[in-house]
Amino acid sequence: MSNILHNATVDTLLERRSIRKFKPKPLSDDIVETLETVAQHAASSQFLNDWSAIRITDPAAKKRLAEIGGQPYIATAPLLYVFVLDEHRNAAIAASKGVETASDEFTLNGSYRYTQAQNDAVLALHAMETAAYSLGLGCVILGSLLNDVPALIDLLNLPEYTYPVLGLAIGKPDQDPALKPRMPRSMQFFENEYPSNNETLLAGLQDFDEEVHRYYDLRNTERPVDPFSDQIASNAVDSGVTSKAVAPNAKRQGFRPSANRTTYDVVCSLFCGNAV
Repeated sequence: MSNILHNATVDTLLERRSIRKFKPKPLSDDIVETLETVAQHAASSQFLNDWSAIRITDPAAKKRLAEIGGQPYIATAPLLYVFVLDEHRNAAIAASKGVETASDEFTLNGSYRYTQAQNDAVLALHAMETAAYSLGLGCVILGSLLNDVPALIDLLNLPEYTYPVLGLAIGKPDQDPALKPRMPRSMQFFENEYPSNNETLLAGLQDFDEEVHRYYDLRNTERPVDPFSDQIASNAVDSGVTSKAVAPNAKRQGFRPSANRTTYDVVCSLFCGNAV
């Protein structure tokens, strides 16, 4: 028996599902203003406000994003955003206060700031997504836009010290997908420390595999999805991810993940497939 407490916010989150087909009706300016303002009220590390979001309205740009993501429905979204970690604006502010951004003392381009700005962008996107669902809209988060980061950077004209994080498509739902199963809490929530053995960690996996295998994704209604463990095993040896290394593109955008730039360049040349 479930002991979950219910209210409008909890039920909105529990009913969240990805929507990939939207009604063509445009969303009002009031909705846009509401969603964008909610995103701005998400938590921000050290109040740096180190993220931005680009609203895509140009049909040609939407089409290009759909090509990059390999998903035609991206071009049909009534409201479409790309969230960006953004230290460019803060660098400009710092420069206006006399900070030499080309010096070794400049740290907005380091790994810590990169990670925190990325976190802030995700928090803002999630706040917008939740608000959209609460208004009866549907959304899908677009990690697929990172299939070709250089192309995305060029399309959006992203300057130094910025990097794309995720996209978000929003609109009136034109489909009603089933809720995707969720992993047992015992496999994701631990008390005081991480489980010390895999037997404890994976307890419940067999039942979860069976539950997932009974789920039919609307993208392929001909067959149930693979058991969760089979999906993980397949992804664990997916060589396609090697072409999506972050470091080379982050370096192109001016970020220096290592405090020691010489060490970073050596590591990047060895593991990122990028001559430096």
